[in-house]
Amino acid sequence: MARMTAPGEEMHALVERLYPLCRSITGDGVRATLDIVGEYLPLQVHEVPTGTQVLDWTVPQEWNIRDAYIADASGRRVVDFAASSLHVLGYSVPVARTMPLSELRAHLHTLPDRPKWVPYRTSYYKPEWGFCLAQETLDALPDGEYEVRIDSTLADGHLTYAEHVVPGQVPDEVIVSCHVCHPSLANDNLAGIAVATFLARSLAERNPYYTYRFIYAPGTIGAITWLARNKERVEQVKHGVVLACAGDRGQLTYKRSRRGDAEIDRVLRHVLTASGRPHEIREFTPYGYDERQYCSPGFDLGVGSLTRTPYAGYPEYHTSADNPDFVSPEAMADTLAVCREAFAVLDRNRSYLNLSPYGEPQLGRRGLYDALGGRSDTKEAQLAMLWVLNLSDGEHSLLDVAERSGLPFDTVATAADALRGAGLIKA
Repeated sequence: MARMTAPGEEMHALVERLYPLCRSITGDGVRATLDIVGEYLPLQVHEVPTGTQVLDWTVPQEWNIRDAYIADASGRRVVDFAASSLHVLGYSVPVARTMPLSELRAHLHTLPDRPKWVPYRTSYYKPEWGFCLAQETLDALPDGEYEVRIDSTLADGHLTYAEHVVPGQVPDEVIVSCHVCHPSLANDNLAGIAVATFLARSLAERNPYYTYRFIYAPGTIGAITWLARNKERVEQVKHGVVLACAGDRGQLTYKRSRRGDAEIDRVLRHVLTASGRPHEIREFTPYGYDERQYCSPGFDLGVGSLTRTPYAGYPEYHTSADNPDFVSPEAMADTLAVCREAFAVLDRNRSYLNLSPYGEPQLGRRGLYDALGGRSDTKEAQLAMLWVLNLSDGEHSLLDVAERSGLPFDTVATAADALRGAGLIKA
């Protein structure tokens, strides 16, 4: 894995800053998160009213919470939302009661096999209330009466999501999507947000071929809302990646799109293989993150998912142990580097037509061999020109050339630039 870089440290600092906020699928925690991301990137924020029909779903009521606790007879808070946003069941309805521990237990969630960790639990679409706490905390509670208070509201409001667009040379789009709905979970949520944000800044420093659209939306309902509001223009989306679990120390994992052989699938496989990084390529399944929405059969977009350790694949997943110490600057910098490498390939991957296809054209008199003089890889560059000429039949892309020849993609793309400049191939 790459040595810690400045972007890695900056991304980790962003994770630490976002970590305390209580996010959910709606509410002020999402807005506060987007406000902070907005300090790094200009965002277009969208507010979609409660009750709006979005495909087969309806935008729910907005949930906000101000305080929550369980207090013993002395008034001491034995469970306190102020200490961690994970302590409250997400979307809990308001409660203000006193009850015995025997009755309270039905509303308490723990991880008996991980007694020091607090689980993350939600009840978005069923009116419930509850608390999450460490099993060792529960075990230490004596029988007796407890004050239970959840100061929350469920009311008509809005679902909030945001977009950032990096303009390209063409209007065809690549989408990069991350979810902004989890509370204090550093890897599953915040690392993806941080990598997406710094990736957008990086792309803006070059002149990309594609237009890149970054989507910051609540999981499932947010992606569905985006798709519902963009049905007429979704044909512009040519490629895409969902980013999640981007900061743990596990190896990179790419999950293919539903198509299985979309260009983005081939690009990520090529980049990961050529880099020599330990990695895994997984087939598509309709379970996981929002790739399952973008890849639903009515849309069938070429959108894969890039993670390190995948969905639910590490013990800390959806627990208090997924904290800023669990994610590393080096891992986030490595994820960012792979994204940059993949999009560099995607931006340069073209199919060309050989304008002198009968026999091998004379490269020397066009100065193409002279142009390579002094390069350490002169022989490889010459071979790349011959491969590009041979496979420029309008059907093979530069990625095809790189994979078939075994040459680095950058060498192949540079050869194509030289041949196009000499008038020997055209896009």
